[in-house]
Amino acid sequence: MSVLKNRHRIRKSFGAITAPLDVPDLLQIQKDSYGRFLQRDVPPDQRGKEGLEAVFRSIFPISDFSGSSTLEYVHYRLGDPKYDVEECRVRGVTFACPVRVALRLIIWEKEEGSETKHIRDIKEQDIYLGEIPLMTSTGSFIINGTERVIVSQMHKSPGAFFTHDKGKGVSGRVLYSARLIPQRGSWLDFEFDAKDFLYVRIDRRRKFPATVLLMALGMTEEQILEYFYSFETINLGDAQSGDVLESMTFQRAFNLALMLDQRVQLPITDPESGEILVKPNQRINKRLVAKLEKAGVTQVPCTYAELTERILARTIMQGEQLVAKCNTPISKELLDTLLEQGIREFEVLHMAPQLIGPSLRATMELDKVTSPEQALIEVYKKMKPGDPPTLEAAKTMLQNFFFNEERYSLSKVGRLKINKKLGQDYPLEQLVLTHEDILLTVKYLLELKEGNPQRFVDDIDHLGNRRVRSVGELLETQFRIGLVRMERTIKERMSLQDTETMMLHDIVNAKPVAGAIHEFFGSSQLSQFMDQTNPLSEITHKRRLSALGPGGLTRERAGFDVRDVHSSHYGRICPIETPEGPNIGLIASLATFARVNDFGFIETPYRKIEDGRLTDQVEYLSAIEEDKFRIAQANSTVDENGGLVEEFVSSRLGSEFMGVPREEVDYIDVAPTQLVSVAASLIPFLEHDDANRALMGSNMQRQGVPLVRPTAPLVGTGVEHQAAIDSGTCVVAKRSGLVDSVDAGRIVIQADVDLTSEDTVIPANVDIYHLTKYRRSNQNTCINQR
Repeated sequence: MSVLKNRHRIRKSFGAITAPLDVPDLLQIQKDSYGRFLQRDVPPDQRGKEGLEAVFRSIFPISDFSGSSTLEYVHYRLGDPKYDVEECRVRGVTFACPVRVALRLIIWEKEEGSETKHIRDIKEQDIYLGEIPLMTSTGSFIINGTERVIVSQMHKSPGAFFTHDKGKGVSGRVLYSARLIPQRGSWLDFEFDAKDFLYVRIDRRRKFPATVLLMALGMTEEQILEYFYSFETINLGDAQSGDVLESMTFQRAFNLALMLDQRVQLPITDPESGEILVKPNQRINKRLVAKLEKAGVTQVPCTYAELTERILARTIMQGEQLVAKCNTPISKELLDTLLEQGIREFEVLHMAPQLIGPSLRATMELDKVTSPEQALIEVYKKMKPGDPPTLEAAKTMLQNFFFNEERYSLSKVGRLKINKKLGQDYPLEQLVLTHEDILLTVKYLLELKEGNPQRFVDDIDHLGNRRVRSVGELLETQFRIGLVRMERTIKERMSLQDTETMMLHDIVNAKPVAGAIHEFFGSSQLSQFMDQTNPLSEITHKRRLSALGPGGLTRERAGFDVRDVHSSHYGRICPIETPEGPNIGLIASLATFARVNDFGFIETPYRKIEDGRLTDQVEYLSAIEEDKFRIAQANSTVDENGGLVEEFVSSRLGSEFMGVPREEVDYIDVAPTQLVSVAASLIPFLEHDDANRALMGSNMQRQGVPLVRPTAPLVGTGVEHQAAIDSGTCVVAKRSGLVDSVDAGRIVIQADVDLTSEDTVIPANVDIYHLTKYRRSNQNTCINQR
């Protein structure tokens, strides 16, 4: 296939595979993220709750300490920048626009002897909050005259994560743990120790038994046991006090499905015919369970030895007198006491392999706490040692840790991940933890420890558990920090000033906000001086993903696993392009076709296959969604009708490659370049390179300086055209037309279509393109268009 790129140059493609979609805008990750943050073109009353709007709504309204005045947020407006991009470069100033926020001050008046308040006065005013830098059309920022780039950060997604220590502890046993990570707020860790007791830590502080936290949430010991365990009803039958219980058999009634894979010690007989249905020492399978249910068996015989291994499930009271407390092991003395009191039926905990084991009840026995109030005080003592504990302070503290929206936020991503992991359906707007979240996390961990086949340990390096924080989200975090600082000063000033004469500009000090933004762009680890050696180095810098930076990893701490290539990187993160040296694997590049979805997870496109035939339908899948599909490679042989030729097609399922019958293949890669980044896709015949040399090649291309007379390469890969246009170094006509005049500094085109309004100074059908002349680049080289 030949393509005429311009009058002098024909590019001939020898490729056998044509991609069903073009390479997307390579700077989309930067532009989209910042566009969502500012919502500049959206009218104030139609803005969604994201970016700047979300930050303002989360901080406001602000009330003073006495509650006599409230400051409310109305909307914000972004003005026009004072200078254009080129003038900012020349003058050495920041390309930014002013932010004005409309605020409303409500002054309340309390009626004497009453708690009700009514409005006494309302004042509204626009307050100048400083300037916010604007992104240029090429995805960079002009800060004090120099071009900078905000690098996207890869970090651990908020949510619920389950791991184990791989048996590295002193005991040599595998110890399981769970962690609930919010976007903002306290971390909650559950972990087992070597003796199988379950502990909890809040914010990595001193650990205490997990059952104390569950009781602090308002549960009693009996409710905890009922939530986590199934109960069996034991019937002592004709036994009398003083009988030799060791030689007797008793009846236990429970859900027969719980007996799966267990051996019975006594024969189970048909209640009507007396026929033996299950022989002694026989393993119960699904067929036998069905047989027992059909025969109407509701009780199973058990021996005295089996009974004394059980734990009492409910507290037994005789009138006002306590006979036995729940969570007490069954002993001969306890049975004698029960028989003396005339109690022949009681409930015990059902424990079996793959169900919840004895560790939770053992932890409850260890904690010595008997009531929710006592548990709250215990948690308070652990978190604030030295402070005199009061019940009210303890309740407020626990509420603030996990259930207060001002101090804790899972974010929509965290809620999505927790819902998926624990099988819940809370709305994504539920940003704080619920009691059910904590209980289900403990239940999942207990089932994981007991080897339940439906419970899995998380792979923290899987891209389903790592997400991208782009420029918009990073700046949102920074803006929130500035507003929180400002909130403190506002509260103090509202309390000090006279409500009669109070004006909004007197109480709002914009310096903390302006300072936070200035600090981020000027000195953050993720705000970098743009690499401007050549157009490719610019694009690569804007598409870079860093695991370093605030809230991320440090070079010294990052191990081998974080840096390694993972199967979920396929089509999302380039396995080739990464620096050599201490940052290897910590700094990576987005793959050519990859995009970041609304939740921050990287998606890659695949072409749908139905009944072994390619369709024109292209779907973007995240790493989590991809794991359950069989995906063929882009170079699979296809006939002229779009059908897969081979009977068995080489496909991926998760991290495994296998031959799959063509009818079972779900998707196919869209292009061979899908796997690698822009820099790596510019290397011709990349598949013949050794991976180490390809890594050096893709890094060195970014260091190449242009020739005095630039010349097109004789052999290319077809990506050069897209890379050149998206980098912004080429002047591209907005619309078709005739070239009217050309000189060294500008090109004037008479356009075919009239798109502009009538009242412009320049004729509506004329486009003027100014060329860059001898501009100094960040690397002190000269940029010149001709």
